[in-house]
Amino acid sequence: MRFSVLIYLLLLAPMCFAQDVNVLLKEGENFERSLKVAEALEKYKQAVGADANNINALIKAAELSASIGARQADKKAKKPFVDAARQYVDKALAIDPNNADANYVMSMVAARLTETETENKKIIENVKNIQVYAAKAVALNPNHARANFSLGKWHFEMVQLSWVKRVAVKTFFGGMPDATIEDAIKYMEKARSVDQYFVVNYLELAKAYKHDNKPAKAIEVLNKLVRLPNRTPDDAGYKAAGKKLLEEMQ
Repeated sequence: MRFSVLIYLLLLAPMCFAQDVNVLLKEGENFERSLKVAEALEKYKQAVGADANNINALIKAAELSASIGARQADKKAKKPFVDAARQYVDKALAIDPNNADANYVMSMVAARLTETETENKKIIENVKNIQVYAAKAVALNPNHARANFSLGKWHFEMVQLSWVKRVAVKTFFGGMPDATIEDAIKYMEKARSVDQYFVVNYLELAKAYKHDNKPAKAIEVLNKLVRLPNRTPDDAGYKAAGKKLLEEMQ
């Protein structure tokens, strides 16, 4: 009888363990929906603590660490969040290098690393990684809205580089990466078609249309942007920037 009870408990333990992690992930999602990002990150970190190989927990912990880091005005305050995000996403990619979400988040983390690195070579390497991992995420999942946005924004930023930065990037890459305003718009339009509530994508897409001398398209996108609901703590700021740009263009 005792042996049977022991076997039952041993079999039950992994199930309870998995349920605990799933509960933590669900609680994290609920906090995110309520725009309580710090509380959500804490839940995802607890999920990683409960199961260090849970790829979903690692991806979410990396994504929110990078997002919170991006909101820090001071580089010293930003760095711990970005470094933690890098550790989480490195682990996620070690578990599954072909996970589209993990590759997208690595692209996102690489963008944040350009803000905290001090060596020019590392900064440019991270600029390259933004494109490499976003492109891989899109190849793995062509309908990944955020990866399409990341790739589109990379193209847009490359198009806008000053000549000094172009020389630096060209030297590191051994030639200028193939970046065009047409591709910037293509990828961001793809992101819009997949996720019609992705606020920052609208703002960057409008800027890209403006840069491409298509003011009517930019105004159309901005008019939709200002009516979108807030889904992240940053969305109100993006909408305010969009409203200002719209007023300047009308």
